[in-house]
Amino acid sequence: MSSATRSAPAGTGGPSGFAGGVTAFAAVMLLLAGCLSIFRGIMAIAEDDVFVRTPNYIFKFDLTSWGWIHLILGIIAICIGLGLFRVSLWARILGVALAALLIIANFLSLPYYPLWSVVVIAISGFVIWGLCAVHRDDAPIV
Repeated sequence: MSSATRSAPAGTGGPSGFAGGVTAFAAVMLLLAGCLSIFRGIMAIAEDDVFVRTPNYIFKFDLTSWGWIHLILGIIAICIGLGLFRVSLWARILGVALAALLIIANFLSLPYYPLWSVVVIAISGFVIWGLCAVHRDDAPIV
């Protein structure tokens, strides 16, 4: 293959500028979603009076349980977000899976803190887009 047909200089092995930028964007957004989930978890564990109670919601859960779920998901999101800065395949796969879990968790807890849930759902959607839309030319496609 001639050097004119390659997208990156020979021997670099790194992501192209756009692919690296989108992955860095997804990493930062996942770190932000993780921080928001940790804060939400701490609020739910420490003080249940901050949240709105919806009496006729199908998915009724104890807010302390939701707090622990969000806290654990947030800690995992930060760990995976840090792994995304290394542009590793395991972090990309786990990042997409965790962002999907964050969307589900925030959808189920939507009536307790609606605006915050919608913000984290949107951020998680951007993370999934960022991790799936662009890839390195030399990396395997999952």
